[in-house]
Amino acid sequence: MECGFPGGALALGPLDTPAKKRFSRAVSPISQALRRLGARKSLGEDEFEAMGLDRHRNNDDWISSGAR
Repeated sequence: MECGFPGGALALGPLDTPAKKRFSRAVSPISQALRRLGARKSLGEDEFEAMGLDRHRNNDDWISSGAR
């Protein structure tokens, strides 16, 4: 996997399936991208949660929060 846009090249992807390391749970494409951007997770959470994005994990959460 390459990161960045050197010479206008694709930075990362396409990521359409979760990555899985031996003896671990699958890592979602969004978590893979966040990790490449520097997100660091703690035990029991994913990169999405580590960045505080989990409060709006699905569309219903975004709708119910309004434009706060």
